[in-house]
Amino acid sequence: MAVRVRPCRDLEEYLDAIQGISHYFGGERDPERGERFMRLLPFERMHAAFDGGAVVGGAGAFPLELTVPGGPVPCAGVTVVGVLPTHRRRGILSAMMRTQLADIRERGEPIAALWASEETIYGRFGYGVAALDAMMRATRVHAELQSGLPRAGSVRLIDGDEALRVLPRIYERARRRTVGFISRSPSWWEGRSLNDTSSRRRGAGPLNHALLELDGKPAGYALYRIKPDFEDATNTSRVHVLEAIGDSAAATRELWRFLLGIDWVEEIHCDLLPVDHPLFLLVQRPNRLRWRVYDGIWVRPVDVGAALSVRGYAGGGRVTLEVTADPQFPDNVGTWTVEGGLARRSSRRPDVRLDVQALGAAYLGGFTFARLAQAGRVEEAVRGGLAKADALFHVDAAPWCPETF
Repeated sequence: MAVRVRPCRDLEEYLDAIQGISHYFGGERDPERGERFMRLLPFERMHAAFDGGAVVGGAGAFPLELTVPGGPVPCAGVTVVGVLPTHRRRGILSAMMRTQLADIRERGEPIAALWASEETIYGRFGYGVAALDAMMRATRVHAELQSGLPRAGSVRLIDGDEALRVLPRIYERARRRTVGFISRSPSWWEGRSLNDTSSRRRGAGPLNHALLELDGKPAGYALYRIKPDFEDATNTSRVHVLEAIGDSAAATRELWRFLLGIDWVEEIHCDLLPVDHPLFLLVQRPNRLRWRVYDGIWVRPVDVGAALSVRGYAGGGRVTLEVTADPQFPDNVGTWTVEGGLARRSSRRPDVRLDVQALGAAYLGGFTFARLAQAGRVEEAVRGGLAKADALFHVDAAPWCPETF
């Protein structure tokens, strides 16, 4: 019997579809947890794959906004994608991804984004690596800030109720101006960002909320846990920084001054930092940060014309792109001229040629067209075409998504 793919219609199908991925992480079928998750991911945004009457896989998409150059735009946040091991290598994942992308386009979301659990999978569906992230593992005594840096403000620990009132406003200020940030609803803050259930602690202590105030006003925050370890009278305790968001350079500096100064810990860890984070230039010994770079979010232009038209650009130039291939949407293929903030079908000679995956990689500004050309992912069609494209797509800071989804 052929496998069918369609949106879930009730909680039972929804829970079964999530098992397509949670099976691999030892997750249990939990109706209460599923109902909480539905506040973030409505069941009609969760596709299930059916073999007869049995659900054998699932693929979801959060209804989000993603900040791109120019501001936030609607975006499908693809998540919880998986197929049960009994049905692997039968084309079920491909069927789910095709159905999901068609649904995303029908809903009018010009782009989709995801975090790739396996990097080899999503390129064939048109997703390109659009941002990089950095992981830091530092011994605290080697991660001191440089002497002579100005000091400002004060930090205090706050409870969960105050965090829920104050932190979203700080995050929202940062989200509006930081390419790669996603929107967070009140349910998202309660169910994900500030969720402190035991399953999220992973052996560490409770979630701490540190609020930075500059001139008496909230200017930044840090969410962190401490994992104590004093075995054999040796202190190997760690601070795990989940998130540290400042609304200015001074706020970012003072947050990290606080975090790096926490006593009775041996190491400080953070998994989601932008590759151009100022911390690397603020500490005395940057090489001791054990800085590791890896792929961040992947982006897929679902409707090329709409995606290019909602993005902001540097200056008033013009560039013509030839999209040579799209594995899902043939109407994305063709020549597009971007001018005056809009993308239109064009008969102009292209400046660069690329497929839709490479366009996704360039979309947020995390990778220049010149860099993609060096990797053989973009072709310069006329002399100077790469420079024209890079001038128009220029961004001042590396894109950064501060959380996985």
